Amino acid sequence: MKINKIILLGYMGSGKSAVGSQLNKEINVTYCDLDHYIEKQLQESIDSIFKTKGEIYFRKMERHYLEKVLNTDSSLILSIGGGTPCYYDTMQYLNSMQNSKTIYLNTSVLELSKRLFEAQSSRPLLKYLKSLEDFQEFVGKHMFERSFFYNQANVSIKTDKKTISEVSELIKAELA
Repeated sequence: MKINKIILLGYMGSGKSAVGSQLNKEINVTYCDLDHYIEKQLQESIDSIFKTKGEIYFRKMERHYLEKVLNTDSSLILSIGGGTPCYYDTMQYLNSMQNSKTIYLNTSVLELSKRLFEAQSSRPLLKYLKSLEDFQEFVGKHMFERSFFYNQANVSIKTDKKTISEVSELIKAELA
C-alpha cells in the first residue's frame, strides 16, 4: 500500500512543524501546517480567533479545514494542532482514511516543558507561566487529557534525545 497522506500529531513543541518541513525536503511531498492554513483561510491568527470568536467556533473551522485539506488526491504531509485529535471523532476519521498514516510524535512532559519554556515568547497561550515547574504542571495536565487520543495514532515515535533528521528517518522507515 502506498501512503500518500502523512499526518503528524502530538503536543505543541513535539516537533510537528520541524519534522514536517524536514520530510518535505527529503521526500519532496507538499507540507501543510493546519494552523497556518486556517490562519490564511480566515485571515486571522489562531490566538485572535480564540479571543474574538471562541474555542467552539475555532474547533468547527479546524475540522472543516482539516477535511478540506485531506480531501484531495495529492500526496501530503500534514501537521495538525495539539488539540485537533481531541475533538469530534477526529482520530477515528484520520485513521479511517485510505492510504494515510497518523504518526504521533511522542515527547515526554519534561522535554516538552523545557522546549516550551525556552520558546514561550513565541507562544501567546503560555506567557503567564513563569517557571519550568509551572510548564511541567501545565503540560502534564494536558498530556494526561490528550494521551488517550494521541495513542490512537497508527505509529508512535519517541522523540526525546532525537534530532529532527533522526525522527524523519524513523518516519520514513515506517512508510517503507
